[in-house]
Amino acid sequence: MTIALGTPDTEGLGPAADALRDWQAEGAPMQLHPGDLGWYGRTGPRATAEAVRTWSRAGRILAVGLLDGPGLIRLTTAPDARRDEELARRLADDIALPAHGVLPQGRAAVEAPQDALVREVLGERGWGIDEPWTPLRRDLTGPVPAPDLAIEVAGPGLAHQVAAVHRSAFQGSRFTAAGWRAMAAGPLFTDARCLLGRDERGDAVATVTVWSAGPGRPGLLEPMGVHRDHRRRGHGRAITLAAAAALRELGASSALVCTPGSNTGGVAAYLSAGFERRPEIHDRFRPA
Repeated sequence: MTIALGTPDTEGLGPAADALRDWQAEGAPMQLHPGDLGWYGRTGPRATAEAVRTWSRAGRILAVGLLDGPGLIRLTTAPDARRDEELARRLADDIALPAHGVLPQGRAAVEAPQDALVREVLGERGWGIDEPWTPLRRDLTGPVPAPDLAIEVAGPGLAHQVAAVHRSAFQGSRFTAAGWRAMAAGPLFTDARCLLGRDERGDAVATVTVWSAGPGRPGLLEPMGVHRDHRRRGHGRAITLAAAAALRELGASSALVCTPGSNTGGVAAYLSAGFERRPEIHDRFRPA
């Protein structure tokens, strides 16, 4: 049967997110998580829907992609469709041809599970290997140590402080309190917690948002950041421990995070909070 490419409306985001939840499982490769759609929700529901692509056959969603920035699509597939050749070639065609409305002309990158056949098809078409990313995982079957930091669950009244810490932590960030409120108003935030860490003086020094995919499934940290004026004091470890504890309370089986391989400070913070490094992963990219 024909595979159909689609862009959902705001109501159609629900089935795409449900598919992503169903595909999260222990032992699966690092892949697009419903929390990635939830974090993108800071742009508002309409913009989020416009950034999503789905590929379906006979009414069943087989793949979901998120246009996460200029020239980047992050996608994953149903586990039983990871090596489906018809799907892989359709994905590659839609990704490679700007007229199909997925990626623009010029340099482009694709994040997909490392065992997905579409990566091999793109490689056959000349797409190269991009810079490494480091996935990390922490098991949540046991208790999580208490963080050495005062932790608050952020609500709308703390949105401006969360946004300020985020902008300080991530160079070039334009995250605002309005963006936080848009994210928190989205349906995916019902499975999320945003945390704000304060030091002994009461200053907001770190923040993290965690996203559950449902009980017994891996949860995601996206994003975690420490204010630039308060680094190298253990706050990254502390807020990460708080994140892991929050996901455990939400029923997650493990906590996942992925960061650029060059982010040595971030990797060190995750390792110190009990995360284990997994094999590096790479996007596929097409040169400009």
